[in-house]
This record gives sequence, structure tokens and C-alpha cells, in this order.
Amino acid sequence: MQFHLNGFQTGDPTLHEPAGELANADQLPEEVDVLIVGCGPAGLTLAAQLSAFPEIRTRIVEQKDGPIKLGQADGIACRSMEMFNAFGFVDKVMKEACWINETVFWKPDEENRKRIMRHGRIQDTEDGLSEFPHTVLNQARVHDFYLELMRNSPTRLEPNYSRRVVEVDVDPTKADAVTLGAEEYPVTVKLERLVEAHQGETETVRARYVVGCDGARSAVRQSLGRSLVGDSANQAWGVMDVLAVTDFPDIRMKATIHSATEGNILVIPREGGYLTRLYIELDKLKEDERVASRNITSDQLVAAAQRILHPYTLDVKEIAWWSVYEIGQRLCDKFDDVPLEEVGSRVPHVFIAGDACHTHSPKAGQGMNVSMRDTFNLGWKLASVLEGKAAPAILDTYTTERQTVAKELIDFDRKFAKMFSAPPKGSPEGSLEDQGDGVDPKEFQEFFIKQGRFTAGTAIQYYPSLISAESTHQHLARGLEIGTRFHSAPVVRLSDAKPLHLGHTVEADGRWRLFAFAGAGDPTAPESGLGGLCRFLSESPDSPVRKHTPSGDDIDSVFDLRAICQQGFRELSLDAFPQFLWPRKGRYGLHDYEKVFCPDLKNDQDIFDMRGIDRERGCLVIVRPDQHIAQVLPLEAHDELAAYFDRFMLEAS
Repeated sequence: MQFHLNGFQTGDPTLHEPAGELANADQLPEEVDVLIVGCGPAGLTLAAQLSAFPEIRTRIVEQKDGPIKLGQADGIACRSMEMFNAFGFVDKVMKEACWINETVFWKPDEENRKRIMRHGRIQDTEDGLSEFPHTVLNQARVHDFYLELMRNSPTRLEPNYSRRVVEVDVDPTKADAVTLGAEEYPVTVKLERLVEAHQGETETVRARYVVGCDGARSAVRQSLGRSLVGDSANQAWGVMDVLAVTDFPDIRMKATIHSATEGNILVIPREGGYLTRLYIELDKLKEDERVASRNITSDQLVAAAQRILHPYTLDVKEIAWWSVYEIGQRLCDKFDDVPLEEVGSRVPHVFIAGDACHTHSPKAGQGMNVSMRDTFNLGWKLASVLEGKAAPAILDTYTTERQTVAKELIDFDRKFAKMFSAPPKGSPEGSLEDQGDGVDPKEFQEFFIKQGRFTAGTAIQYYPSLISAESTHQHLARGLEIGTRFHSAPVVRLSDAKPLHLGHTVEADGRWRLFAFAGAGDPTAPESGLGGLCRFLSESPDSPVRKHTPSGDDIDSVFDLRAICQQGFRELSLDAFPQFLWPRKGRYGLHDYEKVFCPDLKNDQDIFDMRGIDRERGCLVIVRPDQHIAQVLPLEAHDELAAYFDRFMLEAS
């Protein structure tokens, strides 16, 4: 990270100087720019992102009386770890979390089907998929890291707890009020205070935008007249976090266990070396039956787990948390307040995210991960519109992009949950109906492997839209596919020979990244593609940097150009590059020396080979503030570069 730009400061560099309107944990202001409802993973991801913008008045409210101590979610996908890196706390997660390195598969023993046996074992995520591992950590700890980041932000953002949403009202006649400084606030939210000292009191907050991250029973969603639509598999499952003594050999591995007649278990090792989560299959529910009517106890869950694990023993010493749930896949038809027939003619002002707009089973570990990426997608768009940098039309892409992802997730989850719950084929004790619905354990393992990139979160791709380009020049960077997340790779920074990952230069700060991969020849030559690009960006009146960067701001405050050369770092000198690649910034006009990189040739990790970059021509890879690739262009395609940003960005005043 970089600091000391505007003067030397001692202490923690993540603690920012106070700026903007500081948050008040006890009292809400009458007017805000963004009101977030719900302090779950989706809400906190959005709040943490917006807390980096002190000029945007953001508040987050929560019905509970304080931060959670235990969370239902625990799995953190590789893609989410990449996102945590952008927020600056991935190292804390990696230190504390349990790393999932292998997955093992158990099935009935062919010689004695009352026993289980291990029949397969695979690496949990494929090599090279991400520089970060798949981890497991209590959801409450993830919340803690977000809350700490918010408290250290310029506005010292803290949640306002013990608030229940009573009513959300949108005035479409004020829909043009979209940026900071506008006099109108299109959304009015009425909240009831729940803390005893203010019991029964109400507050009214006017907002430019409201985001409902308030769960499957979302009051914000209900205020829009939208509902979750889908079905239930009529299958009950129990989950519990336990401290137990067992001779089951894979208790510290992620393990899927299919027994012949007693049901199935998913074993998830937890952080700390001793805690284990067990997802335990229970009996099928009857039509229209709810799991609550079964009055299932924790003792019943333990007994079911003991039967499934036979011949291994399980002596549960303590249950840290347990619950029962029904499998169901449900999706909302739209993730904002604008009716389908009015899209394009009306600006959305109320959004829903996470469980408020999609629900599914927890066994694939996608709930928290997909919810956080919902609001990571939305946050930079809201900030860009509020700051007057982007047209409000980009807000329509939230529903189109994230609903597509949610639909893909639900389709996957439906098949995954069905296969996991099905009895193994060949069970003589199973009914004829079970035999027909049975699954070959080998088939389940193959499906698990095939879907590895999806569950890791790296397979998600946004399709062509206002902000996601067509693949006209994709051949220039075959390993950096438009619409997917920017797949990082090792590089060496030219100025100080420090080896690092190129993707780690992408922070959650709302900026666009322009990664310029130099073509063959001398990258410092004025006639090179890199040299021409720097001249265009710094001098041309059509340059997006000149058109869209506010006067007086640092030259990279909106567009952050980074150059990657093919030569080794000892073959080049920073002062030979255009000054646009070591610009002067801040109140002292200090040089930024961290914008030029070379391949990591010492460790035989050449980013040009790893990501399929055209060595002769090079290319420009445009990366959105949420780390997804928006466009790939030739270095000399200056007109196309300008035209891409002219589609949705506004000229700076």
C-alpha cells in the first residue's frame, strides 16, 4: 500500500484522517446519499466500499442490537479472497482461517454396505486458479474486518443498530436527483427504533439511494412489491459446529459422505484446528410440510451423524451452534425498483442484494460469497453516479449482471443439492423410488470437479453491455477474457525490484485500471505502442483521462495506468519511460514510482505467457473498479478507447 503522499504521518496507515460528515452511531441524519439496510455480508461489503468516499453520506442500519457473534456462513471462495485483498484485510483472513486444500469422497463399502469407505480424493481448487486459497472462517469474523475498515475510514462509519424498516417510499417524479448536491431525495424510509430507551420512536430518512441487504424476509423487497419465486426440494438438513472426539480419519478435510441407508453428511473443518461443521441430511419432508414442525433437536442431529459415520465413532463434547433448514432455490425477478417496461426511462433508486433477491442451499458455500459480490458490483456504480463521473444508465447493469449470476447459481445449486441428497446407487435397502433417483458416487465426484471454477467464484462472466465490451480484440489477451475477473499473475516492480502480484495493485477505491502490456521492441521508445498510448492519454483532448478527471485531482484519480514490459527489470530504467508512468501527485508533487512492471523471469513466471498476451503487438486491458475485465484493445486503438468510456462516463467539470 502507498501512504505519506500528502505529508508524513505516524501510526497505523490504514487509519485515515477524519473527513466528510462523521457517522453517529446513535442518531441518523435526516438526509443521506445511500442508506443500506442490513449488516450482513452484502450490506457490510457495500458500506466498506462507500466508506472510502467521504463526500458520499452513507449510513447502514440493522435490526439487531449489535454485531453478530456467530454466523451461519463460513466458506470463503478464492474470488472472495481476491476481493478481500482489494479491501486490505486478506492477510488477516488467511492467518486465522482454515484452508481447504483437499476434498475427499466417501461411499458405502461394497463388501459391507452398512459401513462407509473412502473412494476418492482430489485437490480442492486447481493449480493456478487463484493466488489465494479456499478458506473457512466464521462469518462474524468477516464482519469484524469490514467493521474495522469502516471505523478507520474518513467518515468513521458505524452501523446504526436496533432499527427496523417500517416503510420505503419512492417518488418517481424526483428520479432525476441522482448526484451529490441535488436538492431532491427520491426515497423516503421510515424506521422504528427497537432499543429500550427509544422504544416505539420512529425516524424518517430521505435518501438518494436505498439498498436492501436485509435477508430472505427483506422489508425493502416487500416495499417494492417483489417476491422470491422458486421451489423447495422438500429436504430437511441440519447443521452444527461441534467440538468432538472421533476416529474418522478425514475430520480435518472437506469430506462428502454418502451412506447406504442413513443419509449423507458434508464435513467442513473450521478454523482453530479443533472445530468441525457437519451438514447432516434428515428425512424428506412431506408436501407442504415445514421443518419447524418436526421439532428436531440437537441430540437428533448428533445421533444421525453417528449413524452415517459408521463404523467410525463420534463423541460430541460441545455444540457451538446448530440449526435446521429446508433446501429451496428462489429468485427475485428484478433487483431494483424500476418496472421492466420503464427500464431506460427511469433511474433505479432502490436495490436489493444477497438473500433479499436469491436464496439456495448452503452446502456449495456460495451464499455469503455471491451476496458480497452483489454489492461489490453495485458499490462503485453508485459512487460513480453520485460523484457525477458516470451516467445513471450504468445502474441498470446491476440487475442484468447480478441476476444472471444468481440464476446460474440456482441452476447449479439445484443439481448439486439433488445429487448430494440422493442415495448412492446400488443400495439394496433403498426403495425402488430411491433407486431411480440414486447417484453414482463417482458421478458426484466428477460433477464436483467440473464445477470447481464456479464454486471458487472465478467462472463468473459478465456479458456485453453498456460497460462490458464485445470480444473483438480478445485474441490479444486470450487468458484475460472480457467479462471475467482480472486473473492476477506474478510480476516484478521496476522501481524497486519487488516481486508481487499485478492484481494486488487493484484496490477497492472506485478507480479504473488500464493495464498496458507492451509489445515487442523497446517499450521506452517514443514510437512504441506504449509511448503512443501515454502521449494520447496525457495530451489528446479525446483522452478519457483529460475528459473525465476533475480539475485539481491527481492524474490517476479516475484512471490508473500501469505498464507491463516484456524485458527483465535489470534491462530497463524508470526515467526512460514517459512521465505519465511516474506522475507527480499530491500537494507536494511527489512522483509515483509504482506503475511499471516486468515479468518474474527468475521464477519462470512470465505473465505474457501465463495470460496469453500477444507478444508482438501487446494490448491494453481495461479493468473495472470491481476487478472485472471490461475491454481488451490494441495499444494504438486510441479512438476505440475514447469511445468506450464516452458511452457512459460524463465530462468532468
